[in-house]
Amino acid sequence: MNPLLQRTELPDFAAIRPEHVGPALDVLLVDAEAALERAVGPDVAADYDVLAAVLDPALERLRSAWAAVGHLQAVADTPELRAAHAANQPRVIDFYTRLGADARLFAKYQAVAAGPGAAQLAPAQRKALADALRNFVLGGAELQGAARARHAAIHDRAGALSQQFGDHVLDATDAFSLWVADEAELDGVPDDVRAAARTAAAAAGRDGWRLTLQAPCYVPVMQFARHRPLREAIFRAYNTRASEFGPAALDNGPLMRELLELRHEEAALLGHDTYAHLALVPKMARSPGEVLAFVRDLAGRARPHAKREVADMREFATRELGLTDLQAWDRPYVAEQMRQACYALSSQEVKQYFTERRVLPGLFRLVESLFGVAIREDSAAVWHDSVRFYRVWRGSEPVAAFYLDLHARAGKRSGAWMDDCRARWRRPDGSLQLPVAHLACNFAPPVGDRPSLLSHDDVITLFHEFGHGLHHMLTQVDEIAVSGISGVEGDAVELPSQFMENFCWEWDVLQRLTGHVETGEPLPRALFDRMVAARHFQSALQLLRQCEFALFDMRLHAEPGAATRVQQVADETSAEVSPLPPPPDYRFGNSFTHLFCGGYAAGYYGYAWAEVLSADAYGAFEEAGVFDAATGERFRRQILEVGGSRPALESFRAFRGRDPQIDALLRHQGLA
Repeated sequence: MNPLLQRTELPDFAAIRPEHVGPALDVLLVDAEAALERAVGPDVAADYDVLAAVLDPALERLRSAWAAVGHLQAVADTPELRAAHAANQPRVIDFYTRLGADARLFAKYQAVAAGPGAAQLAPAQRKALADALRNFVLGGAELQGAARARHAAIHDRAGALSQQFGDHVLDATDAFSLWVADEAELDGVPDDVRAAARTAAAAAGRDGWRLTLQAPCYVPVMQFARHRPLREAIFRAYNTRASEFGPAALDNGPLMRELLELRHEEAALLGHDTYAHLALVPKMARSPGEVLAFVRDLAGRARPHAKREVADMREFATRELGLTDLQAWDRPYVAEQMRQACYALSSQEVKQYFTERRVLPGLFRLVESLFGVAIREDSAAVWHDSVRFYRVWRGSEPVAAFYLDLHARAGKRSGAWMDDCRARWRRPDGSLQLPVAHLACNFAPPVGDRPSLLSHDDVITLFHEFGHGLHHMLTQVDEIAVSGISGVEGDAVELPSQFMENFCWEWDVLQRLTGHVETGEPLPRALFDRMVAARHFQSALQLLRQCEFALFDMRLHAEPGAATRVQQVADETSAEVSPLPPPPDYRFGNSFTHLFCGGYAAGYYGYAWAEVLSADAYGAFEEAGVFDAATGERFRRQILEVGGSRPALESFRAFRGRDPQIDALLRHQGLA
């Protein structure tokens, strides 16, 4: 009766309990171990299909069950679930480390590649085989003796540290409360945010207002609160999370140092100069030097524009707001006031037109018209009553499904993400497992009868994550190792997500997904025109921020000794890139989950790298028409359906007919 062991289409999320985790893994790890031993034994031929038939079923059952546990910890964390995850993570990591470094299995795959049947493999199988051989080398299959044991120990320790890093950020975020007794201190804060803060205080049995570091509270307070001490207090709390300025038990500083040291040690064991060199092996970029040059080139192009943006901000703050010493906690507020003054545009005004109940159907209709599918709500066991479940259809056939978890709450990781619940896979018995995605955001939940309101940035985030979901769900590749997002280079995986963002700036699209919260009227043309006019407002500063993160990441992983001077590297990177130096206690690295527990180590540059691809790809729609069915079908067939079954550059060329051009990125950023 263990729900993690049930052979069902979907996990029974409502039934999974912490006490199920250990017993389920007792079974699944034994089965996976047995499959591995059988695969490397003499009775199994060095044949691609035969090996897949032996290994894939047991490995997919293990992966799916452990993914369900990890997903629940990200969206519905409890002390008991966290303890169960932590207790079992070492043995899961141990198995996968041994699997990826198994010299016997490596030799068998080498025999497959050298055998006469290799030439007859389908293209997706050839790509999966090549990736597997590369990953065996990266996984330490060529290591011997003490080096092999040390490599396994590194993976075990790094997995535990990464989990702790994310737990610390979540705990530091959830632990913070700023209690406001005097409503005058909330002057300027939007009514819906005040109402939510009032409700939060009442739920805690207190009068007044409770402010938190959850995005639906933090972002509008920073943008609209006129009370400067309030902005400073919440800014400092947010940007010192999990650092030495908070509880020592939640300080991520020591974890960052140890993780970086372990990564560099792993790289050395595998014969690479630095971890950055190791991490780039499966990516499009060829060397850390190429990445650094790319990022610094982008920063150099953006900096003159950014300096003008800063000068304008300082002048406006002094003239209109009486702020002669512009500080970090003033910038979102000043920027919002400038946007209103220069473009007669308030993000709060715009927000009234983006209700969740209008945005979702509008997004779905766009996807349906572009890619020839239908999205229909269905029922499934979920982990929270606000979560919804949908199936994706093409004609009368289902092709995929997804869970939609949009609202912020305690126990849920911050940010937004798409994750793999099930991958498309043709099982050895010929049956087809359809892909299932998790789509998670952290938008403000409804308050009473008032629906959830999304900022335009929230809408862009939703489209971004849905782009990842389309990449995962619309694949037509049956080979599990390269279906959907699997096997896609890490610096190209953001192409579909960033591509989808562009539709959020199209008049015909916004007409379909807006309706004023009070009147139901769609977004007025005059307001849209002001939004477009302000689209590139401070875009150079935003691009420089992205470059700063990417440079910080690459330097940490490409420079020997960087582990001992993480904050120094952060300060140096800010000095090199940012025209607005942060305060001395700024500790963004301590909550940089992308790098330390999110799989983007030495890969954060991929957002900008992939934006070159996505901006250029969207140019095809600009040329043919945003709703051009033929262009949408070509994008689906050449980008989304092929997944990781061929190199990303080949897919881009097949869609666009040429190599990508950086000018498209600069044009979309307003910097051409």
